[in-house]
Amino acid sequence: MTISPMTTEPRPTPVTTPANGMISSDFDTFLKMLTVQMQNQDPLNPIESTDYAVQLATFSGVEQQVRTNDLLTGLAAQFGLLGMAQLSGWVGQEARVTAPVHMAGMPVTILPDPATAADRAVLVVKDTAGRTVAREDVPVSDAPYQWLGADAAGDPLPAGTYALTLESYKGEEFLSSSDVESWARITEVRGGTAGTTLVLAGGVTVEATKVTALRAP
Repeated sequence: MTISPMTTEPRPTPVTTPANGMISSDFDTFLKMLTVQMQNQDPLNPIESTDYAVQLATFSGVEQQVRTNDLLTGLAAQFGLLGMAQLSGWVGQEARVTAPVHMAGMPVTILPDPATAADRAVLVVKDTAGRTVAREDVPVSDAPYQWLGADAAGDPLPAGTYALTLESYKGEEFLSSSDVESWARITEVRGGTAGTTLVLAGGVTVEATKVTALRAP
């Protein structure tokens, strides 16, 4: 009688959990996979019980982390709504902020901040395409200035949004260029994953954290 040699099936590989934590929270699916693994293991070379314990502990830890992340996301959204509710009182007020200004035929109050050593300050006006449409000498002072919205020829600019920067000079020497703050009315407060955003007159948007002052219109 010939006895065939007994063959040993390869030992099943334990179920592993991705190290990056990207795992489904479906615990039933994991248990089904574990059951199939137990049913198909080699009875002469079974998986150690400690391997099962490690798999269960690892899955449980990652599942808990997934749930924690979901909870934190929910809390962040709630805090965002809370901040938006608190800022709703800002609607209708004017915000002092560095942002493009909306010109619609009425003067815009800007707040130039020339360099300390400057003896000349030039307001540079650019349209939404980035083209320079006006250069205007303004007082070398940090006092509020009423910008009338005129082009290089002195004619009124079309209604629209314009970016303002201030160039500081000492004689013919260029010192610096800086953004210009202005006052604009707040028309809306929006919440989002990136934080609370304010909508200014003309549709200009800016982060609420960029506001440096508020005043009644």
